[in-house]
Amino acid sequence: MVAFAVVSVPLSYGNMLNWFDVLTLINKDGYLNTFGASDIQSQVMLHLHYYSSGNLVASIFWGLWLFPFGYLVYRSGFLPKIIGILLMIGCFGYVVNFAGRFLFTGYADTNIGTFITIPGSLGELGICLWLLIVGVKHPSPQK
Repeated sequence: MVAFAVVSVPLSYGNMLNWFDVLTLINKDGYLNTFGASDIQSQVMLHLHYYSSGNLVASIFWGLWLFPFGYLVYRSGFLPKIIGILLMIGCFGYVVNFAGRFLFTGYADTNIGTFITIPGSLGELGICLWLLIVGVKHPSPQK
């Protein structure tokens, strides 16, 4: 679980460079004076496409860490088992969404990716809300 999370962090941070490249292209006067508007627009769209592709690659690891995390939540005893089940289902949702977007050209038009990632989103949101609202129950000390 930790390995999947550790791999996704540098991927996500490295992918953010594409956002900074877009900001650099549209905010620096030197680029606007050197290149034409259509060249700048093409480069901006290229970096935004790179960002989208980088998120797609990182989503594999975002999904794969959910299965062991969901299993730990399921077995924990102090968190609802349904949250663990949603997290484990969410793992497969992320992986199927990656495979669909990578292998099938018209996959994004089908809106399957929107629905297939709902269990993972509910599980992630559920774990945050449960820990925030209910918290961890500590046993009262015996006197």
